[in-house]
Amino acid sequence: MPATPTAAPGHPGAAPFQGAVLGHPIGHSKSPALHRAAYQLLGLPYEYQAIDVEVPELPELIERVRAERNWYGLSVTMPLKNAVVDLVDDLTPVARALGAVNTVVATATDDGGTHLLGDNTDVAGIVNALRHAGVGDRPRAAILGGGGTAVSAVAALAALQAPGVDVFVRNPEKAAASREVSLALGLPCELLPFDGAARALAGYDVVISTLPPRGADTMADEFLGLTADGATSGAFLLDVAYDPWPSAIAEAWERRGGTIVAGIEMLLYQGVEQVKLFAAARGNGGPATERTRDVINVMCDAIGLAGR
Repeated sequence: MPATPTAAPGHPGAAPFQGAVLGHPIGHSKSPALHRAAYQLLGLPYEYQAIDVEVPELPELIERVRAERNWYGLSVTMPLKNAVVDLVDDLTPVARALGAVNTVVATATDDGGTHLLGDNTDVAGIVNALRHAGVGDRPRAAILGGGGTAVSAVAALAALQAPGVDVFVRNPEKAAASREVSLALGLPCELLPFDGAARALAGYDVVISTLPPRGADTMADEFLGLTADGATSGAFLLDVAYDPWPSAIAEAWERRGGTIVAGIEMLLYQGVEQVKLFAAARGNGGPATERTRDVINVMCDAIGLAGR
């Protein structure tokens, strides 16, 4: 894992700024490797760590970020993406529309305080991961799960001009946000019972699983028992959970002839957008944007992906 730089070009000895990925559980996260590699390449005095935080503990941590005044930003993962919305000072239009935040950008204010802006780079992460895999426009699409990442999947499918989306959920009430976002984006959406998903999956061009790790294991067994070989030929499954990998549902999809897109691809592309935002938070946005291709390649190296 690359060492974190201690000074930026032109600022020898500068104290490092702080960043972190928040979530629970978080020990499996590859975000530290991604971000540290990017900041080393750019020569930024940015440290980045993983912090295990559950929803009740989140307000206290956000207040710590405000008080310490040396933070550039936070990456936010499950189960915090909805909870952090009410704890920041402002939201970007995409984060406000989705009601979910995966990025908090911290900037210094003129009065010596800290301004926290909630953003969402998951949409770009999903779109770019699917495009890189070969997904075209107007796919027949489904989503597994209705939580904080599902709303980003809805927005990504709207960007891909999907004619509609079926969302398979255990609790329709918890998926109300996905339906609201889809309606706001003009994307027809139907909420369907989760126990019917395995029988339906082979009918889609793209399936996005937003379930937590192992959340689709039982479905995978049922899917294998119901689906003939070759039934998903030409179809794509993106599983946002990347540890363990391959997941049971990814293995089942591939065994039935489909193409799998690892969640780590989404992590890569949403992380690239975060690096740009975090670099800009402390006045270093230019180099991060100008060297996007280099950033992508060092981040790929850090997590064992082929370069782009």
